[in-house]
Amino acid sequence: MKSRIYAAPWSRQLKLLTLLCSIILLGITLALLLQTPDEAPAVYQLGIWIPVATLVLGALFTVRGYQVEGSQLYVLRLGWHSRLSLTQLETVTVDSSAMDGSIRLFGNGGLFAYLGLFQNKPLGRYRAYATDAARSVVLKLRTRTIVITPDDPETFAHSVAHLVTKNG
Repeated sequence: MKSRIYAAPWSRQLKLLTLLCSIILLGITLALLLQTPDEAPAVYQLGIWIPVATLVLGALFTVRGYQVEGSQLYVLRLGWHSRLSLTQLETVTVDSSAMDGSIRLFGNGGLFAYLGLFQNKPLGRYRAYATDAARSVVLKLRTRTIVITPDDPETFAHSVAHLVTKNG
């Protein structure tokens, strides 16, 4: 099977959240820089740069796309990728409401992506690498559940469906 890269388009909500958070984080840094006392303590200096570091780290972890090679799923980031094994894949489902009603347990809820550990009633605990919840594809493995949001959910699901029969 030939490898294909699926883009990870941003939803309107993600664009707005990222813009708002970026303005707030940069605004904090600017306000602190403009008000810096002559002999600012180290903790003040730290307060200036933590918002910038948060913004940079968030950008580094953004999801640019997804690639399947064999039984490996690669979540493409800025300059690097996360590799997830699909060897225990049991089902792959396109579900635009998969993330509805989710609670973020640990992770990022809208600065450049929706990343981390989430939970809701239908899925239980799951790991998200998402940019547009309306394009959700649920990958149920024996030991965990993953939600991703490729630009073409149906084609993506079809392209990994052979792994379900191979693993079953």
